[in-house]
Amino acid sequence: MRGVIVLDDADARRLLEPATAVAAVRACLAAQQEGGLEAPPRVRAPLGGGDLMFTAGRLAGTGYGFRMYDTLPTAGSDQVTVVFDDDTGRVTGVITGDFLGAARTGAIGAVAVDVLARPEAVVLGLVGSGRQAWTQLWAISAVRSLREVRVYGRDPGRREAFARRASHELGLPAAGAAGARDAVAEADIVVLATSSRVPVIEAGWVSAGAHVTTLGPKLAGAHECPAELAARADVIVTDSLPQLDAYREPFFLDAAKARIGALGAAVAGAGPARANGDQITMFCSVGLAGTEVAVAAALLRAAAGR
Repeated sequence: MRGVIVLDDADARRLLEPATAVAAVRACLAAQQEGGLEAPPRVRAPLGGGDLMFTAGRLAGTGYGFRMYDTLPTAGSDQVTVVFDDDTGRVTGVITGDFLGAARTGAIGAVAVDVLARPEAVVLGLVGSGRQAWTQLWAISAVRSLREVRVYGRDPGRREAFARRASHELGLPAAGAAGARDAVAEADIVVLATSSRVPVIEAGWVSAGAHVTTLGPKLAGAHECPAELAARADVIVTDSLPQLDAYREPFFLDAAKARIGALGAAVAGAGPARANGDQITMFCSVGLAGTEVAVAAALLRAAAGR
């Protein structure tokens, strides 16, 4: 195992730049469209009381590997991402902790913003003040020069702390919002990053021309985003149609599934695109397998000084 780089969360937070993560994910999505990314749906291994989850992928010329995490009712457990050299098959690095997975998801959301949101989008409304909300903002800051960030979470202390952190660490003009409507009304970009099983906004709150990302539950019986928004959205995409189809329960936009396009096609300029500034665009994030391996490989290169 000589030469294998082992990193933890602290290393990942220190070394991984948002622009690096976004570039790695963009390359994956473009390769997906061209057939250069192998990204099978996640695999679930039941362990009694919870599951061991595996996502795997291979980006030609970059490497291959897997991410492993569990849903066991423990106080907390590490995720593990392993990257193999594409030519030799040797392990090049191992990354533990949960930051990498969240950063990867944030980067996918940022790519969706970059290709679907209006170029002049500068106002971001966030519903959610947890880790996923943070990495969305972290990554979006690499693709848009945000003039205003409004964040709403049910806990006033957490949302105010989130806003202070955004101002301090990212240099963004952020503030807590009194309610979800206050956060998203007139926003150019709307990000829903909650665990809510009921809609956290109303479809009518979203302004014409906005881009909306939903990260939380997306099942017919449990969804954070109102299904009615699909009727207003001109463009709907997801990062992995096969993973969306692999859900155990029906997708919350099942009636609109024929309209849902691939984010990879949009990145490659071969699929759904915004036609004008008044259209509403929507991204349903499911977490494209393989992207975490590409982000991990980029992080390992940074750690090695390459």
